[in-house]
Amino acid sequence: QVQLVESGGGLVQPGGSLRLSCATSGSIFSIYAMGWNRQAPGKQREMVAVITSSGTTGHADSVQGRFTISRDNAKNTVYLQMNSLKPEDTAVYYCTARSRTSSTYDYWGQGTQVTVSS
Repeated sequence: QVQLVESGGGLVQPGGSLRLSCATSGSIFSIYAMGWNRQAPGKQREMVAVITSSGTTGHADSVQGRFTISRDNAKNTVYLQMNSLKPEDTAVYYCTARSRTSSTYDYWGQGTQVTVSS
C-alpha cells in the first residue's frame, strides 16, 4: 500500500506562486511514476504533471512553462511548483501514484485546494 498526503494549497492572487508537496509513505519502492491531477467544478479531471522513477517528467499543455514537477527522494516527497497562476488553475489538486505492476494511477491523496482569485 502507498499513502499520499498533499499540502501547500491555499488562496493566491493571479500571477502568484504556490508549491504543493506530496509526502509518500508505505510501499514507496513499488512506485513507478507519480503525478499531479486537478479537478475543478464543471471541468474534466486533468493530469497536469507526471514524473517517473527515472526522473523523466511531463507536463500538460495547459501548464507547460508555468508548473514544474520534481521530487526529493531523501524526503520521499514530490513537489509541484506553480508559477504565474491563473484563475483557471483553481481546482483541487491530487497527488497520484502508479505502481510498477499497474498501467493506471491507482493511489490518490486526499487533495488540496488551490484558489487563484483577485
